[in-house]
Amino acid sequence: MSIESTDAPIGYPELAPEKGLKAGALGLFASVVMGLASTAPAYSLAASLGFVVATTNGHGIVGVKAPSIMLLAFVPMFLIAIAYQQLNKAEPDCGTTFTWAARAFGPRAGWMGGWGIIAADVIVMANLAQIAGSYTFSLFHQDELAASTTWSTVAGVIWIILMTTICYIGIEVSAKLQYALLGIELVILVAFSVTALFKVYTGAATPESLTPKFSWLVPTHMSIGTMVTATLIAVFIYWGWDTAVSVNEETDDPAKTPGRAAIISTLLLLVTYVLVSVATVAFAGVGEADLGLANPDNSGDVFNAIGPSVFGDSALGHVFITLLLISVLTSASASTQTTILPTARTALSMGAYRAIPSTFAKIHPRFLTPSVATVWMGAVSIIFYVALTLVSQNVLADSIAAVGLMIAFYYGLTGFASVWYYRKELTNSRNDFVMKGLLPLLGGLFLLGAFVIATYQYAQPDYGSTTLTLPVVGEIGGVAVLGIGALLLGAVLMVVWNVIAPDYFHRLTVPKRGEGDLIILTPETELETVRLPDSGLPSMVVAPDLSNLPEGLTAIDATTGEAFHTDESGEIVEGFATPEQEELYGDMVSDEILHEPTGETTHDPAGEADKQS
Repeated sequence: MSIESTDAPIGYPELAPEKGLKAGALGLFASVVMGLASTAPAYSLAASLGFVVATTNGHGIVGVKAPSIMLLAFVPMFLIAIAYQQLNKAEPDCGTTFTWAARAFGPRAGWMGGWGIIAADVIVMANLAQIAGSYTFSLFHQDELAASTTWSTVAGVIWIILMTTICYIGIEVSAKLQYALLGIELVILVAFSVTALFKVYTGAATPESLTPKFSWLVPTHMSIGTMVTATLIAVFIYWGWDTAVSVNEETDDPAKTPGRAAIISTLLLLVTYVLVSVATVAFAGVGEADLGLANPDNSGDVFNAIGPSVFGDSALGHVFITLLLISVLTSASASTQTTILPTARTALSMGAYRAIPSTFAKIHPRFLTPSVATVWMGAVSIIFYVALTLVSQNVLADSIAAVGLMIAFYYGLTGFASVWYYRKELTNSRNDFVMKGLLPLLGGLFLLGAFVIATYQYAQPDYGSTTLTLPVVGEIGGVAVLGIGALLLGAVLMVVWNVIAPDYFHRLTVPKRGEGDLIILTPETELETVRLPDSGLPSMVVAPDLSNLPEGLTAIDATTGEAFHTDESGEIVEGFATPEQEELYGDMVSDEILHEPTGETTHDPAGEADKQS
């Protein structure tokens, strides 16, 4: 038996009446909401704005130029959003950079791209958990516990366990609640900004307050190194908009809506971040004492530091302070969840094609989540978080800058992948040249340059909060050790896995573009699932040999519509697993979701099973 297929993406999204490509459960507005919520604006600003302000600039700091850094960081994010848009048109995919880089540059580039996503997510989980833990206590006015490293760590670990459990069982609240949570978050940020600016202009702010100036938005009087290091921290604030692309299975037009949503999300984030950064800098000032944003005690959490002063001691002020705490807490929790989910998807995709142990490709038969990958993500995050906390709180503070290196690495790789992926189409039209080639290339070059320059800056012994002494190298900044060390660890693991299981690296398990890929159909019971904000339903990759297809479910070739399942003995059988599935999905595979064949290659799941055994 063989299936004639060619142009299908790995992990092509599930087909379901309520959320499939044909039904169009998510429109542009809903996709934009997901993109915005996944960046966790309140948490991102609370955790990062102080570090942007305090970035060293010669004998001074970035200071009042922080809003200009928000503008500067927007540029590569917008360019890479275009790269995501273009690549998503060709391959709506759950592996994103892992798959796109593997298609464009080969298995090793894809492996490192996937590792970049995983490493970034594990590192950032430590900071997310710390914020969530401390804000949990602050919400209930347990300030001593919130200030305690031990108790905040315990609460953070519990928070990771809770979010991992939620991701494992796939529980999600309604879309309306998701809109409400994001709406409250944005309203509070705007209220915070307006109140702060009102007090500044009426003279009711702090003695350190400053009157906003247009020059704050112009990135001048900063060295290249300063702009790069501060921009990479700000890039973290924008990080997460790509969730709008990863939930393409739920959109009304998977070729256009996710990409448009990603671009619109970055534009809206730009407006929000510039407004909040201007208001915060103006109200608190950039001094190193009291409420100043350069005060090390405030850098890690600016809202908790200055929120009470902005809203005041009135009853209404206390309400807004509570809402601000809730906004940051829910923002951090949503970001924790949306950090676990895409990482589990990436690990699922890598496991399905034997880029990592195939056990990571296991799918829970009831919850239809990447069960092993999700548990491992939670467990590794806890171990990393506790280890960083035990080493030093300063190392935990350096984690934000280190994440910037990871983001620059895999976002930049995505930009270059778009150029190479479409290299034969760049001369077709001016639009193809600009959108598929020039703009993604500029984004990739920007992030590559930022990565190189920032690595040099981060390696300086006096950069960041920690300095380590390494053999041969000598003294080196802790941020560089954390960031570059994570990438080097990935390279070592890739070499080890190449020795243990070389099939992926020889292209025996990941088919070249043009070979048939299989996707899992979501059962009818899944349609009634209720989930947490932004979680979506993970795109389920089915290994070529169907080894990770749960019993009773059906895999389908996205280019031909032919269905397969495994019987009780584990043998591969053509057709739907149940009559109900055939009735539900039989007429859904149409020209609207099938790619045009571009070759004569075939795919035989039974043959794949024999070959890989």
